Amino acid sequence: MFHVSEFCCDILEGMIEKENKWSIDYLYMDRQAKINETVRSTLIDWLIQVQYNFKLLPESLFLTCNIIDRFFASRQISNREVQLVAVAAMLIATKYEEIYPPLLKDFVYISENQFSEEKILEMELQILVQLDFDMQLTSAYRFLERFAKITRLDEVTFYLAQYMLELGLLDSKMH
Repeated sequence: MFHVSEFCCDILEGMIEKENKWSIDYLYMDRQAKINETVRSTLIDWLIQVQYNFKLLPESLFLTCNIIDRFFASRQISNREVQLVAVAAMLIATKYEEIYPPLLKDFVYISENQFSEEKILEMELQILVQLDFDMQLTSAYRFLERFAKITRLDEVTFYLAQYMLELGLLDSKMH
């Protein structure tokens, strides 16, 4: 996608347009009655471990977090729904980003059989409907890839920047 230099400006404009379209009020967690920033941060930390264990692409993690934030910003979430939302959001993200996404039974397993396949699929549908089935998003990671290409960033600096982006995922105000 980034090797077509004649379209670089158009690609970047499209990325910025998507970013602006889906920007979320960074105070959305303050409006949640039953969960708080600590719960969200713990959830994202767990998802980073899941991403590592499943050897998923960074794009899957960033899309998962974006889906969670957009969903949390649009409706009240109870404590018992938090992990279910995360599992369903990662299921959606991996279907979108991965060539070989984990199976539904893998998501049941990582949630320690807390949720049945049916419950996960039901939440997946709720999320997709709430977000109007719009999963074509950009993320800070995609911008990092773009700027790394433009500036010919070395590998060490790229991974340091990626690490900083992942740390930013833990705070809802940093997305």
